[in-house]
Amino acid sequence: MATHETEARTVFRPRSAPWLTGSVWLLAAIGLAVSAAAYGVAGLVRTTPLATLAYLTWWLAWYPAVVVGEAQVTLRNPLATIKVPWDALVTVDTKYALTLVTPRRKYSAWAAPAPGIFALYRARADHASGLPETTYGPAGSIRPGDLSHTDSGAAAYLVRKRWSELLADGTVEAGAADAARVAVRPNWLPIAVAVVLLAAGAAALA
Repeated sequence: MATHETEARTVFRPRSAPWLTGSVWLLAAIGLAVSAAAYGVAGLVRTTPLATLAYLTWWLAWYPAVVVGEAQVTLRNPLATIKVPWDALVTVDTKYALTLVTPRRKYSAWAAPAPGIFALYRARADHASGLPETTYGPAGSIRPGDLSHTDSGAAAYLVRKRWSELLADGTVEAGAADAARVAVRPNWLPIAVAVVLLAAGAAALA
């Protein structure tokens, strides 16, 4: 899984994001270069669908992330960015994806889906050990989405670990979730760019 730390934040992306985005952008760049060399500026217009594909890959694969910060967990999804203060968090679920549960509603992370059947075949015993205590259910049971080698499990580990630390040192007050507010902001600019490029790509193919 792709994670990196910066300014007291940990940013999580699925491990497929770098190679998927990179490979599509490389193919798009080659297509643009070949078309420009063969047809000049007019050739660039014909490659608008390639530019659209490259952007959509970035928007749907690289842009989404789970950001674990000091004050909140941020779920950067394609359509909206959701900021969940630690005080608002009630529990963390991984049934279908990393999901932050608050008193009012649940918020799922596009960047951290639960595993498919092939990921479960690759599971090992150590993928279910050494996880935060809140991961485990009765008799030490866990969901498949909590396994540490999965996208949902890796992201959940980061969230649960930091949440446990903040609860332990008193930074987060237990029982204050009802008063905390979650901020949801539509990602208008990425959405607008996607709409424009899709329209341009469709026009180029017409």
